[in-house]
Amino acid sequence: MEPLHEEKLKILEEKANRIRETIISTLLEAGSGHSAGPLGMADIFTALYFHILRHDPKRPDWPDRDRLILSNGHICPVRYVTMAYAGYLPIEELKTLRKINSRLQGHPHRSALPGVETTSGPLGSGLSQAIGCALTAKLDQKKYRVYCVTSDGEMDEGNYWEAVMFAGKNRLSNLTVIADRNNIQIDGYTENVMPLESLRAKFEAFNWHVLEIDGHNMEELVSAVSEAEAIYERPTVIIAHTIPGKGVSFMERDYTWHGKPPTRDEAKKALAELRTLGQRIKSEHE
Repeated sequence: MEPLHEEKLKILEEKANRIRETIISTLLEAGSGHSAGPLGMADIFTALYFHILRHDPKRPDWPDRDRLILSNGHICPVRYVTMAYAGYLPIEELKTLRKINSRLQGHPHRSALPGVETTSGPLGSGLSQAIGCALTAKLDQKKYRVYCVTSDGEMDEGNYWEAVMFAGKNRLSNLTVIADRNNIQIDGYTENVMPLESLRAKFEAFNWHVLEIDGHNMEELVSAVSEAEAIYERPTVIIAHTIPGKGVSFMERDYTWHGKPPTRDEAKKALAELRTLGQRIKSEHE
């Protein structure tokens, strides 16, 4: 993976902000869906699709592509929008989110959209799917890497930790998990619903290499992914501390935005804030 130079960083930050704007417009059109998580993960998905992953939108089934598994499928608006900007589908198609017969359902469906590796829905199961891909690569002596995006809320699931144990035991060094540590879930704040800390100690106890980053700092993410590639004896988890609803002041850190879309007035206000943020990002790099 090439270094992240200043000019590329500027391009990525501006793109992430456009992706946030499009997420808001897409959710407004759908009239349902999740707001907080997709906005919070826009920086990470932008960095993945436009800098980190080895992939080709013109050849979504390229055998040597890196695999990206989305375990917390409800944040799929950020994946769909990012994939549209990357060339996997027309941007105009985003207006069909959650519509009948759309390829863009409320959770990704593997056979519906080229470039989506797995069907996700039941929380906690995506890590097991990613482990299957990573183990296959090891057995077939393939060099592609497997990335799994997970939420912190789904770590309440027992099968999640079974998967963590399995990956550590089998030293799946070609597996990198990016855990969205945004501290919210549908019923409230994670540490009130079911305390998770210390996450670092938990993963380390199961033979994982653990890194913690600011999930809105793409330089930190790229550095962490590069370090994960240099670890040969264990899987890596990157605990990405993010702000749910990032970029929209009235959504940020508010768990009630976990699973609802904006109204027309709320979307108008959110887009105004994001456009102002976009101007600030642009001026900071000039």
